Amino acid sequence: MADAIIEAVGVEKSYPQSDGTRIQVVGTTNLVIEPGKIITLLGPSGCGKSTLLRMLTGLSQPSAGTLLWHGKPLAGQVPNVAIVFQSFALFPWLTVLENVEAPLEARAVEAVERRKRALRMLDIVGLDGFETAYPKELSGGMKQRVGFARALVVEPEVLFMDEPFSALDVLTAENLRGELLELWLNKKMPTSAIFIVTHNIEEAVMLADRVIVLGRNPARVRCDFNIRLSHPRDRKSSRFLELVDYIYKVMTEPDVEHVLPEAETTAEIIVPPGGIKEAIKKQEAPLRTARYQMLPHARVGGIAGLLELLHDRGGREDLFRLSEELVMDVEDLLPILEACVLLGFAWLKEGDVQITPQGSAFAEADIQQRKILFRQAALNHVTILKQIDSILKRKSDHSIADEFFHDILDEHFAEDEVQRQFETAMNWGRYAEIFDYDRETGRLVQAEPPVPTEPAASEKHDPAPAQKS
Repeated sequence: MADAIIEAVGVEKSYPQSDGTRIQVVGTTNLVIEPGKIITLLGPSGCGKSTLLRMLTGLSQPSAGTLLWHGKPLAGQVPNVAIVFQSFALFPWLTVLENVEAPLEARAVEAVERRKRALRMLDIVGLDGFETAYPKELSGGMKQRVGFARALVVEPEVLFMDEPFSALDVLTAENLRGELLELWLNKKMPTSAIFIVTHNIEEAVMLADRVIVLGRNPARVRCDFNIRLSHPRDRKSSRFLELVDYIYKVMTEPDVEHVLPEAETTAEIIVPPGGIKEAIKKQEAPLRTARYQMLPHARVGGIAGLLELLHDRGGREDLFRLSEELVMDVEDLLPILEACVLLGFAWLKEGDVQITPQGSAFAEADIQQRKILFRQAALNHVTILKQIDSILKRKSDHSIADEFFHDILDEHFAEDEVQRQFETAMNWGRYAEIFDYDRETGRLVQAEPPVPTEPAASEKHDPAPAQKS
């Protein structure tokens, strides 16, 4: 392909074993990265997505096949690419400005020029004023913005992103997706193409001009198709849902050949007033991951307190007014709100939080009934708690080591997030009496479910309250 920036022709990747055999991680693959497109690479965890990304960037050599950069063999060339990592990968001893300058310094760019370019890029990604801050002073979203600036400051022809939003909370991740699209659509990014590795199906359909789905054992291209939907995309539209459903089927039914639904008509990209970021913020439902959602770090007491407050106020309240009256930063209040939404106890709509019937029932319930309602909500909506409950029921001794779940979480989250996810799951699961947890032995044990409290005998037989004289 004449206008291809990067072209993989029959590339493979395998690793030698001690017995002389080789494990093939990436099977024979043909893939093209063309200019003017956001391309997303999807696939189940451990299928070889990151391995393929490293080969396309030149960080890893294929075991077979050829990689071309503008039609010429990549071997011996230094491709003009940059990578944004999942784990931020910032230098903790450098300031924000120095972190962004680092790749320019490695390329021997003069001090005045690299300072000028770094400052301009920090302004573009919204970090003006944080130049002298250190990574430890920044939130996760701000750290990832530094990663964006550091990657873009070298003006890469292709920007590679490896699960760039998966270590962030739902709202921060959604905000950064919107900002990325806004920079891209308004041509504020000095890059010709973006290649994003993800396992989030809705994220792929929301961002991409083209989607590639990999199979596993070894990795191979299952499908590769263009998405012709205008921005901002409505995740509730029939076409959006058709594409999400199609990708889901391809990923979960590897032995079945699925046909792409009828092609949609091409639509012009229109950026509304306020930009793509503002339009995406107005979407009601947050993007969800294909398998594991990130649990908001909220404790049951905070969830119960917020539901009681909402219930007392008629069930609906403005988010910012609520944060002011509670003397809480919105950032501190949001995890509790997210937990209520995740559990089905509340809705977030147009800046307001509204209690659901399930949330009202929880607010009105006594201690034991709350445990029952929380248990039902958790097992209906929280993937890891459903999985723990299912495994404990099937084990003969109804117990399992916590290390098992640490290993599972490690496949989906950054290292520092794994423990926080585990602690939140333990807090919720123990409150709901899904399991008991012994930290000394490191084992989870199935618990007896909570039993509803019985009304007093007099309450059972008294047909009506006594009338006042």
